[in-house]
Amino acid sequence: MPRTALLRDWVQTLFEPQFPVDEIRIEPASVDASFRRYFRITLPDQRTRIVMDAPPEKEDCHPFVNIASLFHEAGVHVPQIIAQDLAQGFLLLTDLGTITYLSALQDRRTAPRLYRDASRALVAIQRASRSGVLPDYDRSLLGRELALFPDWYLRQHLGLTPDAKMQNTLDAVFAALLANNLKQPLVFVHRDYHSRNLMAIDGSFPANPGILDFQDAVYGPVTYDLVSLYRDAYIEWPEDQELDFLIRYWEDARQVGLPVHADFHDFYRDYEWMGAQRQLKVLGIFARLYHRDGKQDYLKDMPLVMRYLRRTCERYKELRPLARLLDTLEQQPAEVAYTF
Repeated sequence: MPRTALLRDWVQTLFEPQFPVDEIRIEPASVDASFRRYFRITLPDQRTRIVMDAPPEKEDCHPFVNIASLFHEAGVHVPQIIAQDLAQGFLLLTDLGTITYLSALQDRRTAPRLYRDASRALVAIQRASRSGVLPDYDRSLLGRELALFPDWYLRQHLGLTPDAKMQNTLDAVFAALLANNLKQPLVFVHRDYHSRNLMAIDGSFPANPGILDFQDAVYGPVTYDLVSLYRDAYIEWPEDQELDFLIRYWEDARQVGLPVHADFHDFYRDYEWMGAQRQLKVLGIFARLYHRDGKQDYLKDMPLVMRYLRRTCERYKELRPLARLLDTLEQQPAEVAYTF
């Protein structure tokens, strides 16, 4: 039976006899980069709910359920799970609305308030951190993510097989990045804490933001979610504005005792090096989404991610060999940016 029919049957079991299924409107709400799909159901009394459809042979709902509880206990706004059928891969969730941060931020005047709330929510999640609860963001996982760049961006997207010199450059830079990433203090990491996964909710923190797509959360480097948020693949900010956002987070984090560097220079270096890891990973993922999954919309977001990566690699001598490699690949001149 098609999954849409299975989903409709499941919705019917939840709401009949109160609401006949033919009186319930079921419409696509969103899709993401995985095999999950989301549907918005509108009941005859105009209440709305979200149904997550996660085919169990391809997706596992258990992490979503567990992390939703974990983040709720931390005091942030995540969907409440109203009903679940984990065997079929269906969850019925509260609806956090239709306005993403990405949409709301088209009015740039909203940025200070929205990012202030997002920063406070992130601090709340990080304060709740403890080891042994979420999977470790360890060398193996970080390394597999870095490998997406040569495997999918270089080989599949550019049609380029790295020669020995290029491979040596990648190996040396990847080793330097991993050494930095793995020595950073550890906290809960959402892993995709950005403008498409944050919902703009009326009011301020803790109501705002609504937080989605957290099922891949791990226990890892303290700067990771900050890079997702402030070097977002889908929206760009002037670097002085980015620094302002980041300094405000850093001050709040220090005030509540989170394990960030006491020297902002050291903290910012960790942030940038973590960013390079994420940007290499994202370029690989976007290439994979296009070449393997036929999702071409992500191609338009690659240039911004590459600009972030090139800017960081230009700043640090250990990463400049990658900058020169990117110069060759992209045939672009080096950018001028703040130096640290």
